[in-house]
Amino acid sequence: MGYLIQSECDARLAKVREVLEAKGLDLALVYYDEFNIGNGWYLTGWCPQFESGAVLVPRRGEPMILGGPESEPFAKLDSTITETRNFPVFMVPDEEYPNATITDFPALFKELNSKLGKVRKIGLVGGGRMPAACYQQITAGFKGAKVVDVTDDYVRLRYLKSDWEREQIRAAFKLADKCYDAMCAKTAAGVSEIEVAAAGEYAARSRGASGFGFTAIVGSGKRSNAVVPTASSKKLAKGELVMIGLAPKVNGYAGVVGDVLAVSGKYTASQKECVDILKEAFRLTKAELRVGSKGKAIDAPARAFFKKQGVSKYLVCPFVHTIGLHEAESPFFGPHSDDVLKPGMTVCVDVSFFGHPEWNGVRIETGYEITTKGPVALSPKLDRRFAG
Repeated sequence: MGYLIQSECDARLAKVREVLEAKGLDLALVYYDEFNIGNGWYLTGWCPQFESGAVLVPRRGEPMILGGPESEPFAKLDSTITETRNFPVFMVPDEEYPNATITDFPALFKELNSKLGKVRKIGLVGGGRMPAACYQQITAGFKGAKVVDVTDDYVRLRYLKSDWEREQIRAAFKLADKCYDAMCAKTAAGVSEIEVAAAGEYAARSRGASGFGFTAIVGSGKRSNAVVPTASSKKLAKGELVMIGLAPKVNGYAGVVGDVLAVSGKYTASQKECVDILKEAFRLTKAELRVGSKGKAIDAPARAFFKKQGVSKYLVCPFVHTIGLHEAESPFFGPHSDDVLKPGMTVCVDVSFFGHPEWNGVRIETGYEITTKGPVALSPKLDRRFAG
C-alpha cells in the first residue's frame, strides 16, 4: 500500500504542468535517489532502495518513472505513478538483470517525440544533486532539446502544505512526543546511547512510523559537539548532559523532537543556566513567527541574545527551518534570508550551539504551523517545555 493518496498526486502534477506551461517546457525530469528523496516523493509517495531515478512529467500525457529493474515492481505496487522505464545509469553498477527490459535515453527521446510531438525544451529538477554520468547521458540522449534548470520553481511548490500534508505532519509530531517520552525514560547513567535511540525508534515504529527524517541523534558529554551525532556504544555518565533528537515520519512526512537532558535526572545550576539560555532564545524566535515576517528578521532577536550571553561563537545553525518531507527543507529562515512566512507553512524552531567548553553541544527543537492567528504548536507538550 502506497503512502500518497491519488488526489494529492493529481493536484501536484497539475502544479508542475502549470510551471511547464508558464516556461514553455515540453516536460520535466525530476531527479531523486535515497539521499534526495523529497522531490521524487512529492509526486509519487515512493522512493526505491539501492537505485536512483527520475519522474518524467510531460506537459500533456501520462507521467512515468525512469529507474531500474529492482525498483520497477516496487513502483508498480506503491507509487502513485506506475508507468516505468529502466536505464543502466540508475541501476546498481555492474549488476545484471537478464529478464529486464533496459532502454536508453535516445530511445526514450524517440518515444517521447512520437507520443508528444517534437520535444524542444526540458526542465530539469535536482540537476545539482545528479551524478555527472547521469546528466551527461540525459543531455546526450535528448540531443537537440534544450535542458534548463527549474529546481527552484519546483521546490517552491512544496513550500505551502496542503490540508492533507499538514494532517500527516501533525500525526508525525504526535509520534515524536511518544518517542521523546521513551527516550527520556531510558536516559540514565550506565545506559548506552544506542539503547536510548532504540527506545525512541521502537516507540515510533511500533505506532506505525513510515520511516525517519534522520538517524536518531544521541550524543552524551563531548560527543554532543558533533552537531548531529548518531548514537554510539558509549555509556551515559552521571553528571553529563545528553542531546537527543528523532524525526519519525507518517506517510513520508516528518515530525521532530530535540532536547538536552540531564543524565542524572536533574540539571546542575550550571546546566540549568545553559538550558535557560536556550529557552529564552527559543521564546524570542517563536515570538517572530508571524505571517509576513522575513527570515532575517525572525533570526535577529535570538542571534543578538546569544551574542549578549557570550555563546554566539558556538552557533552553527540558524534558528528556523521548514519541515515536511524532510526534517529540514526549504525555505530556511537564516540571517540573510528574504523568505517570508506564509499561512500553510510548517516550521521548526531549532535552537542550538556547539563546542562550548563546559556545556558542549546542546539543542532544543519543536514545530509550528503558521496561521493568520499566529503559530500553532505541533507539539503542545514541547511548546510548554521550551516556550512556557
